[in-house]
Amino acid sequence: MLHLPRVFTFILLLAAFPMILCSQSASDVIKKADMHGRGKSSAAELTITTYRPGWERVLELKSWTRGSDEALILIVQPPKEKGIVFLKKGREIWNWLPSIDRNIKLPPSMMGQSWMGTDFTNDDLVKESSIVVDYTHQFLKDTTLDQRICYQILLTPKPEAAVVWGKIKMTIDKQDFIMLMAKYYDEEGFLVQTMTGSEVTNLGGRVLPSRFVLVPADKKGHRTEMKYKRMAFDLALPADYFTTQNMTKVR
Repeated sequence: MLHLPRVFTFILLLAAFPMILCSQSASDVIKKADMHGRGKSSAAELTITTYRPGWERVLELKSWTRGSDEALILIVQPPKEKGIVFLKKGREIWNWLPSIDRNIKLPPSMMGQSWMGTDFTNDDLVKESSIVVDYTHQFLKDTTLDQRICYQILLTPKPEAAVVWGKIKMTIDKQDFIMLMAKYYDEEGFLVQTMTGSEVTNLGGRVLPSRFVLVPADKKGHRTEMKYKRMAFDLALPADYFTTQNMTKVR
């Protein structure tokens, strides 16, 4: 016959067992959110609209990715930029300019410059996956955003990491592991820019925000909006798809 206190202990252990199995670290959440939005590979059609006081500009794009180190971006519209292609290969960016029939590798000095006149930089393309490998991750207090219960996670650069941000605060939905907000700070702790995700829908069979807005903290009236029309995941892309040779052929 079991001693009564032991029975209570056994019941408590059984009750806690699912929680032990389901416990996950802040790094686990970041990895899941990153993979949920990326997949092993992807293809997308989207628009990027840059807003400035007095004017706005729309780019129509097609993009393809494989893993975290390979990406291809084709400008479809407007006519002036049509056919321009960007290739991300590891930490490098290549740019195909049909007007001069030339492939250009962007030097490190251009990494901080604006990408196609938007609030994104060339460095944003190269460092897209560094939230997983270049930062440590720590849970902050849970919050609610757009009626979704969310994790808040503080990302702090590892000592050896060559990153732009002094810290990042991310808000990630607990149910679907979608990034709903990211705040980027400089080394002095001042807010530089805020990215928000909204209009959550089904994209390629996954629950994801279809709209992202990037707003600089110190530039009144400036923002860049990224709107996804279609996405597909886990495609069987050819081995030579993400090469400088393919930049001139992709359509």
